[in-house]
Amino acid sequence: MRSPIGVIIFISLILLLDTYFFQAIKTITQPYSHRYKNAVHTVYWLITGITILSFLLFVYTEQDFFGKTARAYMFAFVMAVFLAKLIGITFFLMDDIRRLVQFGIGKMIPKANAMPSATADGDGISRSTFLSWLGVAAGSTLFGSLVYGFTNKYNYMIKNVQLSFENLPGAFRGLKIVHISDIHSGSFNDPKGVAKGIEMILEQKPDLILFTGDLVNDMAIEMDPYKDLMSRLNAPMGVYSVLGNHDYGDYVIWPNKGITKEQNLVNLKQVHSDIGWRLLMNEHVVLEKGGEKIALLGIENWSAKGRFPKHGKLDKAYEGTASYPFKILMSHDPSHWDAEVKQQYKDINLTLSGHTHGMQFGVEIPGFKWSPVQYLYKQWAGLYEEANQKLYVNRGFGFIGYPGRVGILPEITLIELV
Repeated sequence: MRSPIGVIIFISLILLLDTYFFQAIKTITQPYSHRYKNAVHTVYWLITGITILSFLLFVYTEQDFFGKTARAYMFAFVMAVFLAKLIGITFFLMDDIRRLVQFGIGKMIPKANAMPSATADGDGISRSTFLSWLGVAAGSTLFGSLVYGFTNKYNYMIKNVQLSFENLPGAFRGLKIVHISDIHSGSFNDPKGVAKGIEMILEQKPDLILFTGDLVNDMAIEMDPYKDLMSRLNAPMGVYSVLGNHDYGDYVIWPNKGITKEQNLVNLKQVHSDIGWRLLMNEHVVLEKGGEKIALLGIENWSAKGRFPKHGKLDKAYEGTASYPFKILMSHDPSHWDAEVKQQYKDINLTLSGHTHGMQFGVEIPGFKWSPVQYLYKQWAGLYEEANQKLYVNRGFGFIGYPGRVGILPEITLIELV
């Protein structure tokens, strides 16, 4: 959004929202003293000014000017204010629509003009004041949640999942797999926080570690400060990885980076090797235990969503695996499962994906799970099953864009095959 027109449009939208939201602020502060009202109004417009300044600094400065961490918080602050006010004005619109309907009825039926606009109880507050308070409360709650979410980005959770398959070879019963995804090392700003997650993985004593893509945000050098940490991950049967959509460097302007996009991908592949991870590029490996074998397939990013790349070639990875009784597929984008895996490869028993992050925002309580990302992805977090095929979508180890998590915590999945 570096074009002047785009910047002007966004700032105009912010000012329009703020002006509309301010009408509710005036409504709820009306009963208070002049000094109190002035203080609240001043703080309100000061926040608006800081929001616009943060937006301009984010757009017109390079990452090196403030550093990636400061820029991430600038972006998060702008979006938190914007979304909070967007939520708030939905309540104000309800009130305005109510009043508009009442006005229309009053014009058509003159007696309706005598209808009270306040509550039935003369001691209560008017509907307008009530809805204004409700809108401000909703917006403030969202803003507070997003700010609190900054503290959750390294608050890793272990998800224990037992999966049963009739055709699992006996020697692999009890196999412990740690599944992680979406590290996004370019977003990290706390090596100690990341180290805590690595320790939690190692404490699970997995037989096998599988990483399903998005090691970086854009550039291979983002991994430089974290190579030593990630190289600590090891398991008796190995550590395997695939590429995600961010690993191809599609979201930056490469002439400004002093390296070509193609060379960056070569460097990133080397990073996987440097830290001891076996990167699977549209291929498979055979895992053997107790004289029995299963196939592990790994493909490049393949998405059913048009805006993401389709580099993956499952037919190539699948070739030569038909004779193995059990197959695990690593595919970054969960939309691949519905679009191709279930349709054409019904003997792939378990697919592991990531990509969605659970949008880093949502609600998860026993028996209920919700996130805005579910309106884009049918499978977006946790376990999905159909016949003898299962998909597990990891909520992501890292974060990108918004430097935090609300309700959807960073995940380390411990899968046990039983």
